[in-house]
Amino acid sequence: MMTGQSQSGLAFLLMFASGAGGLVWQMVWTAQFGLALGHEIVAVLSVVAAFFGGISVGSLLLAHRVERSLYPGRWYAGLEALIASWALLVSLVSPLVLPHLSQWIGSEPSAVWHWALAFFIPLITLLPATVAMGATLPAMERLLRQNQPQALGSLYAANTAGAMAGLLLSVFYFVPQMGLLGTSLVFAGVNATCALLAWQMWGGQFNRDTNLPVAESHQAKTVDSSLQMPSQQSVALRLFLTGLLGIGYEVLAVRVISQVTENTVYTYAMLLAVFLMGTALGAVIIKRIGVTLDVTAERIDQTLGALIVSIFLSGICLWWADYSYALPARWFGSGAATALAGEWVAGTAAMLLPSIAMGALFTLLCRQAQQIGMPLGIAFGINNLGSALAPVIVGLLLLPYAGARATLFILIAGYLMLRSIKSWNQPPGWLAFGSLMVLAIFAGPLRFVDLPAGGRLLSYREGVMAAVSVVSDADGVARLHINNRVQEGSSASGQVETRLAQMPLIMHPAPQTALFLGYGTGYTANAAALDPKVKVKAVELLPEVIEAAGIFAMKAGAPASASPVATVAADARRYVQSTNDRYDVIVADLFHPARNGAGSLYTVEHFSAVRSRLEPGGLFCQWLALHQMDIETLRSIVAAYLQVYPNAVAVLASNSLDTPVLGLISRPDQPAWQVEAVHSRMSAMSPRMAKELKRAKLDDEFAVLGSILAGPQSLKEFVRDAALNTDDRPVVTHRAPWLSYSAQESPRNRLATLMQRLAPNTHDVMGPAQTADALRLKAYWEARAKYLAFGMVVRPNPDPLVMLEQLRLPLMDMVTTSPDFRPASEPLLALAEAVRETDPKLSAQVKFALQTALLSRSSSPSVKPTVNLN
Repeated sequence: MMTGQSQSGLAFLLMFASGAGGLVWQMVWTAQFGLALGHEIVAVLSVVAAFFGGISVGSLLLAHRVERSLYPGRWYAGLEALIASWALLVSLVSPLVLPHLSQWIGSEPSAVWHWALAFFIPLITLLPATVAMGATLPAMERLLRQNQPQALGSLYAANTAGAMAGLLLSVFYFVPQMGLLGTSLVFAGVNATCALLAWQMWGGQFNRDTNLPVAESHQAKTVDSSLQMPSQQSVALRLFLTGLLGIGYEVLAVRVISQVTENTVYTYAMLLAVFLMGTALGAVIIKRIGVTLDVTAERIDQTLGALIVSIFLSGICLWWADYSYALPARWFGSGAATALAGEWVAGTAAMLLPSIAMGALFTLLCRQAQQIGMPLGIAFGINNLGSALAPVIVGLLLLPYAGARATLFILIAGYLMLRSIKSWNQPPGWLAFGSLMVLAIFAGPLRFVDLPAGGRLLSYREGVMAAVSVVSDADGVARLHINNRVQEGSSASGQVETRLAQMPLIMHPAPQTALFLGYGTGYTANAAALDPKVKVKAVELLPEVIEAAGIFAMKAGAPASASPVATVAADARRYVQSTNDRYDVIVADLFHPARNGAGSLYTVEHFSAVRSRLEPGGLFCQWLALHQMDIETLRSIVAAYLQVYPNAVAVLASNSLDTPVLGLISRPDQPAWQVEAVHSRMSAMSPRMAKELKRAKLDDEFAVLGSILAGPQSLKEFVRDAALNTDDRPVVTHRAPWLSYSAQESPRNRLATLMQRLAPNTHDVMGPAQTADALRLKAYWEARAKYLAFGMVVRPNPDPLVMLEQLRLPLMDMVTTSPDFRPASEPLLALAEAVRETDPKLSAQVKFALQTALLSRSSSPSVKPTVNLN
């Protein structure tokens, strides 16, 4: 038979495991529901609120039953068993049912409808499990109360520490290695094991201590009758507001720190882990320093004072979050380890001290509640109710409308108001209020915007999900940033954006409708709308990005669309799943795969949903930025794409070496690509469109089909044995961030590796017929391979004569290989013209050789001559 000490040790171990399981279930459910509800702030906050709301309901609903039970051990075992069975059931059924939820919500729902479904469906679906979670801590505390009346702090600390461990283990190991379903099976086993152990140990244990306040049931210490006990209403109000203010501060800190960190799935795990660790430490510390069963008003005031000071000091640290984040890299050099350490340091500076004080205060308030006869479950439920409302009030209302600085002051002021009236008559109270006023008057905006030398801030919008800024450099080039980290495009990228828009449109025989997933600066979508025959719609997650795009529309060189682009502020994945519209062409933008949530836009399930939205004969293009992902991440995405589009081809958007962009393009109903078909499409374009395409260097069909890097068979060889990116196995979400933390190779080296492993084949791309056009296309690909290989080693020089001597023979070799390859002939002609005055003989020689090579081109009904040599 186990001793009392051994039973206590087992109890703490079970609470640790239970806490780990609870946090893991929250993470799994958030990921699964997010795929259907979207990643708009409505969906994100609704799932979190539903989770905490369910826990609150469970605590409140079962509080008196658990408190009066003669067998609290049976209660705990039953609760853990219910969590294990229901949580696993939800995880198994969700992937089958939730996709239909998107259609129920609709593609452009009203805010009320979206909020209602996003909140109530998760709340009701998860309610049996979350209700059980809300009662596990009260049940275990009730079980141990007879022998350990002060076990609450230790149990709460063990539970919170377990949540931190479960979070880090699942994010860094279980989900990457086993997927969401595998992780669910593991932690369902954890909850089931807790149930079995608890039933075996305490299932038959009879507890006589029923429905009595802690101090009375154990008579550990007599309460001084001269002390006036607080009312249950005042204690309940403090419990509610501390839950609201505490999670509110966490929301604020994470939002501010996200402006200096990488914002990956690991970033949020590290920041939340700091908060959980501090809360656990606070519960342990309050017990270690000898808190008795009798919690006085003075002790509550002292702890509130410590909390206010800690938030004040840590809040000031938020202004230097960029400095604290960079410290490990400055000390130990750049790398993945120091980048993660930087996120941990930034989180520790901003949240550790406040979370320690919060953990201590929560423990004291719960003990005070028990002291006045309030069951622990009631106290726990009220606190969680405040926690459930915090993301909505702070994240949805205060941050976007009041700003981060004002939100910090409001939270500190909220804690100040919780102190007793007596404490305000003492110097520390006035000192705290005075310090807050000084900070409010003299502190600058709590935001981070990196300005280049000579640059200026054109726009800054504090949105409900992120901060969106537009920054101009000394040359007037404007760039769009999200959270000061992700560049979503610039006003200098007009030609590239035109290629990203028009290349897939040209490869469709007669597009009339196009959907763009991602809006950014608006250049790509508006470049697609240059053609008056094409009706364009764009979907963008952040409304602030759509607003900021207006700045870029006024820049010189911005695409002047023939008709307005219809924009929708919505999650791209949810929109595709919910809309009933079909499109001739769908183009997916350059979603940064490392950013939290973006990985779901590269899964088999999403690509399949996109296919269902294509008209017969429709085309889907997914653009991928090679400078944002390593080869293995790319292979996972390509493997997922080929699972749905087995006849896909890969194209290069441009010949850039430092920011190479790869495109995956497929017409599911069309297995081969024909030069003549593209020629007919381009011949039917208006003179205005032809002029815009010439500016973008999409002059003819060879410039379009010549961009093909690999056909279906080559791609299948490339992804052999690659890890498939799916909703259940989010490979991209967990792998892509490592490149952001530590770049392993330059983008041009990655492109060179890709060129070695991929090679286009005319039979693979155009079918079995080997026409003259097929031979010319093959020659074009050979010339391009030479061009890219030579670009890896060429050394730029401002002297055109030096450059001509360096480039003359290699470029002439490329032109001889393929007279259609204008990326070689046009710069060669430009250099010859540039040296005409200084070396007319060399200029004439180059032009003559170039003209001879161009005239040697085979006759073809598709293409007529080429570069003007005059």
